[in-house]
Amino acid sequence: MKGIRKAVAVGLFCGLVGLPLGHDARAAGADAGRVDLNSASVEELAKLPGIGPAKAQAIVSHRSTDPFRRPEDLRNVKGIGDKLYEQLKDQITVGGPAAGSSDRGG
Repeated sequence: MKGIRKAVAVGLFCGLVGLPLGHDARAAGADAGRVDLNSASVEELAKLPGIGPAKAQAIVSHRSTDPFRRPEDLRNVKGIGDKLYEQLKDQITVGGPAAGSSDRGG
């Protein structure tokens, strides 16, 4: 019984240590694992559900003339409507335009 309590205590401690604390920690982790529409390569974008090589290239072409300011702007790309955006919105983010983003087409 003592061993079980110790294991539970260690598990709880490890879980608490891993929790983000404060607003800055949440903000830093908020975009972790998301694909940045302004800097991702065609290959990275094509891994998103519903986005193949052609749509990924369309995203890169669009951002070269009009960088994304917010994730919702993805709907301005031909072939990406509200339904597909809803599937993607939790997997994408928008950072600053990548240097030389127009030549990252692959």
